[in-house]
Amino acid sequence: MIYSFDELSEIIKVSKLNSEKIVMTNGCFDILHAGHIAYLEEAKSLGDRLLVAVNDDVSVSRLKGPKRPINSLDDRLKVLNGLVSVDWVISFSEDTPVRLIKDLKPDVLVKGGDYQLSEIIGGQEVLANGGKIKALSYKEGFSTSAIIEKLKI
Repeated sequence: MIYSFDELSEIIKVSKLNSEKIVMTNGCFDILHAGHIAYLEEAKSLGDRLLVAVNDDVSVSRLKGPKRPINSLDDRLKVLNGLVSVDWVISFSEDTPVRLIKDLKPDVLVKGGDYQLSEIIGGQEVLANGGKIKALSYKEGFSTSAIIEKLKI
């Protein structure tokens, strides 16, 4: 489901009371591809609930350039929400999700295998709360930027 911060905060409290392990990841997820699907399925396998934090349109433009995102925030949230592996979806407007990570306190924070553990933003906050950080597998050959380049043919 797609939630506001206040709604999600309460749901996570209840989940933790039920001893559920919360896994969190974040990204733009502009053009969802097979690499994203494999990544999200692997993330979900690390816990009971998977939370995906998604950059809003303005922050995607700041991070990726003025021609991005290709898909609107609403569309990206709906697509992610339709995946079996994803339990909760929330958007954020900052360049990084560190505020969400500090406030929601996931048990596990994950990013793709192209990240070093020391590069995972919010990792220190998760570790300070007794959680874990993990870089997941990287599917070579899958990239939103590569898809966009291919479409220019």
